[in-house]
Amino acid sequence: MSQTATATAALDVDLIVERYVAVWNEADAAARAHAVAELWPAQGVEFVEGAQFRGREALVDRVTQAHTLFVATGQYEVTHEGHVAVHDHVVVLTIQLAHACGEQAGDVAWAARVFLVLDDDGRILEDYHLTVQPLPEA
Repeated sequence: MSQTATATAALDVDLIVERYVAVWNEADAAARAHAVAELWPAQGVEFVEGAQFRGREALVDRVTQAHTLFVATGQYEVTHEGHVAVHDHVVVLTIQLAHACGEQAGDVAWAARVFLVLDDDGRILEDYHLTVQPLPEA
C-alpha cells in the first residue's frame, strides 16, 4: 500500500462526514466557529457556484450565512444521502437540504455533490459544492 493510501486509510472518513454535515446544522455560533476550526485548516477554501471562501474567518461567515438562511428558519436541515466515496485524500458525498417539518418533512429541496480534499490530518483543504438539485424558485 502506498504512503498516501495508508494515510487515507487511517482517516475516519465517517467521522469527517458526520462532523461536516453537523457544522451546517449547529445553532450555537461559538460551537459552529469551533467546528469550522476543527474541520478546515487556516488555509482552507470552499468553492460554491462561482464564489470562493478562503481562510477560517470567511468559512465561519459562509457556514453561518447558510445556517441563518436555511436551518435557523426551521425550514430545512442539512443531511447527506448516505453514500460516501473515497479515493486517496478525496471524499465525495451528496449533501442535501431536507424539509424539517410539515407534510414535506424529510423531502429533499436541494442537493449538491461535495468533493472534499483532505490533508493528512483529515482536515478540509478544499471543499467544492456542485449543485445537482437546485432549490425550487419561490
